[in-house]
Amino acid sequence: MSEQLLVIIGVTALVLVSPGPDMVIVLRNTLLGGRRAGLQTSAGILAGNQVHITYCVLGIGLLISQSILAFSILKYLGAAYLVYLGIMSFRSSATPLDASLVDGGRNNKSWFAQGFINNLLNPKGTLFYLGVFTMVITPDTSVSTAFVLVITMNLVCVAFWLFFVYTLDQPSVRQFIERSQQIVQHIFGGLLIFLGLRVALMER
Repeated sequence: MSEQLLVIIGVTALVLVSPGPDMVIVLRNTLLGGRRAGLQTSAGILAGNQVHITYCVLGIGLLISQSILAFSILKYLGAAYLVYLGIMSFRSSATPLDASLVDGGRNNKSWFAQGFINNLLNPKGTLFYLGVFTMVITPDTSVSTAFVLVITMNLVCVAFWLFFVYTLDQPSVRQFIERSQQIVQHIFGGLLIFLGLRVALMER
């Protein structure tokens, strides 16, 4: 079990630090909405992870990965959502943002939903968890061991997002936002649209 734990921790950490849609959306929302926005977005991502884990346990993840139609639907929905968020970033760049007020909750009702939907529609999530449940958590793995491995995976994710959000939520970063709001919004808009196109073109 110790070897499985090391593999789970290592693989999960590598996936988390690799730039992708989840990281970009948390980065964007934290810089534009403050700590609360970043934490709520991260919570949405974690909730999406539980959905991925659940259907992989039930075997549905294998069906999705093997079905060209199901995988394509998931892929294009995820790509469309990222492009939509990117366009909204460009459109909102004209709205003044006071970084000292961002924790007041502006648009905070959508932060969790953005993280959840973004994660849920990311086909990489399906492939990652399917790989974990194929190579690390096998049918021979006991229920108690599988439970510990899943909890460990979630704890690594929680620790990473907390560190990521609290690192970004610094006064110097807030001041940078106030000075460079349009540039920040345009950068994230471009990144989200780029990632959306990349997801749309990805192969299984």
